[in-house]
Amino acid sequence: MRFALTLSAWLVLAGCTTTAPATAPPAADATTDAAQCAASGGQMQPLGRLQREQCVVAYADAGKTCSSKADCTGQCLASGDTERAPGAKATGTCQRDVSQNFGCRQRIDGGVAQGTICVD
Repeated sequence: MRFALTLSAWLVLAGCTTTAPATAPPAADATTDAAQCAASGGQMQPLGRLQREQCVVAYADAGKTCSSKADCTGQCLASGDTERAPGAKATGTCQRDVSQNFGCRQRIDGGVAQGTICVD
């Protein structure tokens, strides 16, 4: 019995050992990120609810008429302020840049309007 208690206590104590905390990767240099962004033709902008700085580069086919994502670098989005009924035949325009992933938008896929989605 004493052996079982001693072994149990030893196992409990062995479970309490600590290890060194994992080191975080070095923080990205904001100046370098901004320089790389500018070199690619973009601008650093705060996006989303967290206002995280991201490089925003315009898509080459921005504004082109489309009927599905296959027609665009980004998404094919309903154009204008009027929401189309999901399932209705529709055309849209190619997404201008990654910043259009935030806020409300309605995708067009296969020439058909999809539901509206809002992302913070």
